[in-house]
Amino acid sequence: MRKVAVVQSNYIPWKGYFDMIAAVDEFILYDDMQYTKRDWRNRNLIKTPQGVQWLTVPVLVKGKFHQKICDTEIDGAEWATTHWKALVQNYRRAPCFTEIAAWLEPIYAEGLFTHISQLNRHLIEAICKYLEIKTTIKNSWDYTLPDGKTERLAGLCAQAGGTEYISGPAAKEYIEEEIFTEKGIKLTWFDYSGYSEYPQLWGEFSHGVTILDLLFNCGNDSPKYMRYVR
Repeated sequence: MRKVAVVQSNYIPWKGYFDMIAAVDEFILYDDMQYTKRDWRNRNLIKTPQGVQWLTVPVLVKGKFHQKICDTEIDGAEWATTHWKALVQNYRRAPCFTEIAAWLEPIYAEGLFTHISQLNRHLIEAICKYLEIKTTIKNSWDYTLPDGKTERLAGLCAQAGGTEYISGPAAKEYIEEEIFTEKGIKLTWFDYSGYSEYPQLWGEFSHGVTILDLLFNCGNDSPKYMRYVR
């Protein structure tokens, strides 16, 4: 079985995102989709003494109501300094901060990213490298995109040579399973339940924060608190 997942890129995603990457043979970043405001495309959560806090990458959206994620430009470069300062302020006491900062800080210091897709992929690949995830990562525009929401997903999976499509549970609301069946592709729903807690700073435990929280706190032990990364 060759497993494929098709998911929009997120900014420094949570640990479950990387478990899905690790669970498949090819992970396709689906950034041909329309950009949506107040979503995970350009923001994520960190832990702070005051509770969870958003880190948001500013993007140009005024008058661009139907732009694709891959066409969405980052607004300025100051955000990178602000985000890194926030990470330092809230995680410098974490046991593995220095180790993670050694490869993460240069990404923020470079400030060379013009589009959110470009930034997201770079960070996703850097984190995969640290976690030793060997999954092939592609962009959706590397393939032909047929019409129809489910048809596109099944078509991408088929073009990637997939025999099993792994989908997040939220897609149950719209995916037409029979389209995968017609193509001889097995449809499997990814399960995000059952995560154990890890040593975390700042009060009540939260699973739904960026994976950087796990990395800063646990470093090389991070896979012990994940489901597919080993």
